This record gives sequence, C-alpha cells and structure tokens, in this order.
Amino acid sequence: MEPLKTEIVVVGGGPGGYAAAFYAADLGKKVVLVEKEKRLGGVCLNRGCIPSKALLYASHTIATARESAHRGITFADPTIDLNKLRAWKESILNRLSGGITQLAKARGVQVVYGRGYFEDSRTLRVETEQGQQFIKYDHAIVAVGSKAALPKVFDLGNPRVMTSTEALEIEDIPQNLLIIGGGYIGMELGTVYAEMGSQVVLVEALDTILAGADPDLARPIINYAKKHFREMRLKTKVSKISTSGKQIKVEFDADGQKQQELYDRVLVAIGRSPNAEDLGLENTKVSFDEKGFIHVNEKQQTTDPYISAIGDIAGGVLLAHKASKEARIAVEVIVGEESAFHDIIIPAVVFTQPELAWCGLTEAEAKAKGIAVQVSKFPWAASGRALSFDHPEGMTKLVIDPDTERVLGVGIVGYGAGELISEGVLAVEMGATAKDIALTVHPHPTLSETIMEAAEAFYGHATHTMVRKKAE
Repeated sequence: MEPLKTEIVVVGGGPGGYAAAFYAADLGKKVVLVEKEKRLGGVCLNRGCIPSKALLYASHTIATARESAHRGITFADPTIDLNKLRAWKESILNRLSGGITQLAKARGVQVVYGRGYFEDSRTLRVETEQGQQFIKYDHAIVAVGSKAALPKVFDLGNPRVMTSTEALEIEDIPQNLLIIGGGYIGMELGTVYAEMGSQVVLVEALDTILAGADPDLARPIINYAKKHFREMRLKTKVSKISTSGKQIKVEFDADGQKQQELYDRVLVAIGRSPNAEDLGLENTKVSFDEKGFIHVNEKQQTTDPYISAIGDIAGGVLLAHKASKEARIAVEVIVGEESAFHDIIIPAVVFTQPELAWCGLTEAEAKAKGIAVQVSKFPWAASGRALSFDHPEGMTKLVIDPDTERVLGVGIVGYGAGELISEGVLAVEMGATAKDIALTVHPHPTLSETIMEAAEAFYGHATHTMVRKKAE
C-alpha cells in the first residue's frame, strides 16, 4: 500500500478519539482515524458506558414492577429472555456506532481499521486486514483508552472469572455472584445482577464503598446494597481464587481471619489499566508514569513534540466526558489556539440505585484540605416530585464559600442525579453564587428545584424545609 499522508492521525476511535477527529476535521484539518476494533465508539460505547446503562435500565424496570405492589398495581414475576436482552443491547450499540461512522464519512475523516504501531515520531504503521498501511502525519493524538484490570492472581483462564467486559455480555444469571471491588463498576453491575436474580456478595478492601464520594451522599446507595445484595463486606480482601468443578473457590482475608466459599461466577472490578503496550511508543520520545499512563501537560502534549495524548491513556479520572474535553483542547493546541486543561470541572456520575453525582469540591475534600466551607442540603423526602414516584431517599447538597457565597461544589444522590448534575457543573464553572441559584425560578414539581431549595436553605428560607437562618 502507498503511505497515507495526513495532517492529524488519531489513534483510537472512542469518545476521546472520534471527538478529536471530528473537531479537527471541523476546523479544516485532514484527518485519519485509526481504530483496532471493527466498530467505532471504543470501550465506552461497546463494552462500558452504553451497554451498562442499557442493562441498568432493564434491571430497573424489574425493580419498578416489583415495587409497584404497594401502590395497588401487581405484575406477574418477570421472565428474562437473555437472547432478546442481548439482542436489544446490541441493537443500541450498532445504531450508535453506525451513527459515528456516518458522521466520520460526512466530515471527510478517513477511518482505517487495524492496530496502530508507531515506527517513529512521524510514522504510524497499521496492521489492517488488507495488509500493512503506513501513515505519515504532522501530528498524532493517542486516544487508545484503558482496559479492565485483571491481576495475574485472578486470571485463571476460566470464563467464570469475569471483568466488566464479560459481565456486560450477560451470558447467564449466576445463582451466586461474587464482586471484588466496591467502586462504581462493581456497584453498577452488582445492581444489574441483583435485580435480575443473582445472590450478590460484594467485597471491598477499604472501609467504604465508592471512595471519593461524600459519605452522606453514598449512604442511600449503601442502604440499597444492604437490602438487595446478599452481603456487602468491607475491609475484606480476596487472597486467592481457584477453579473447583463448575464453580470458583474463593479465599477471603478479613482482619486476619481466612475463610473459603464457592461461587458460580466472580466479577473482578478493581479498576482499569492503560492500553500502553504494543503501541511502539518506545520508538518515540513519549514518556510514561509508573502505572503506564502517558505523561501529558495541561495542553495534552506529551514529551514528544509531534504527539498528544487524551482520555484514559493520559491518566487522571477515567471518564468519557473528560476524554472528549481533552480532545478539544488537544486539537485547539495543535491548530495554534490558546487552550489548556486548567480549572475544568469534570462531573462524576455513578448509575446505581439511586444514582450519585457530584462536581467540584466535595465536603470531604474541603475537610481534608482545611478549606472553610458551608454546606447546605435539601432532603428529597420534602420533594413532591420525588415522593410522586416513590424515590424520597435522595439529597441535594451545595458546598459554598462562606465569604463570597460562591458555589464550590454540588453533590446529588437520588433518582436521575446524573441528569441533574449539569446545572451544578454550570454553576461551579461560572462562579455562580448561592443567590444566583436561589433567584433562578425552577419549575414545580421537579427534582431540579431541589437545587434551588438547597440554595434557598443557605439563606434560611427554603419553602419546603425548615432550616436555621443564615447569620447576618
């Protein structure tokens, strides 16, 4: 094949990679997008964000039907056709990926399918089904993402030991499922399998689940897990797993006490590791940290002047929307605009039952850093909208600078928190004050007005809750 020549080559077609390719094309650049899978969208679309949310929605319908009995509406016990469920999930992924492919074509972005390998700082070799394709470029953006971590001690080569990738294929509904790791992946997939009928045991080495979230916001999720999981064990480590017939034998260590149990399947959800191997980046000037993530500066530039990196491979919080933002910064820097990842608010959302979302400074972070803040809360038990669909367990929290009254952080736990947090992001990004939010009329009855009432509570006059008046 003749070498391709392009201004920008983007390696990786996930939410960071295709966002970078599309934005660069929109700015008039000639772009080639390289993707090793047969479908664009990356882990997020194909093996992460999207399929997990589809399955969460499916499992929530089961829960909603079950919980409706006390409202006088009773359904028969659900039957689950896993083939139909998987087909429905795949139809969503195909539709979204097909849309991205069409957008690439409409923008004139050339997509090359195959594994990319850097021959040097200006040359990428791609192993395609048709043979080797060399790409000469002015600038490369590395957006190859991350993969589910599976330590060797857990890697038995047994399909009954799963990462999130296999768990989202939902081959069956195991009678007994062990989840190792109480982060957002473990909690989300635990929710799916518990609602579908598995007896879920979750173990976490730390003394809390969802580390990084404020404890009071995580409490309703802990309460859900205690009710719907068979068991949740904190400060517990899995020291060894092994195959035992058609089950997995697991050895636990909790405060020096060891015990063994058998499980039908084990889900390892202890984090993600960068896709840094077999890229040929050792042939460039790109450098890595001790965990294998690429070193970048606030302009997304690596230590090689011709190569940028974005998304999971660049470390930090491993979130799709962070990758998409970094994509724009990287492209803007390449085309000569002033841009940097500086003081950018990246929201976090955990799609559990209930959902948890936060942005900016948390109360726990403020305490740890010695930052003086005032916290204003509004309980959803006082929200007519939350009560109207039987989800009063939520809370909206504002973290406020007591001197300037600026909103420094927002945390929400409750039904649809992920849809509500963007107002909080906007408030923190714009330097809004609690007064700005309190004076903004929110529609009634909605969950969004809990943000307004939390701001009003800061001043001591929230309509639907009694609070101590703010000192003059």
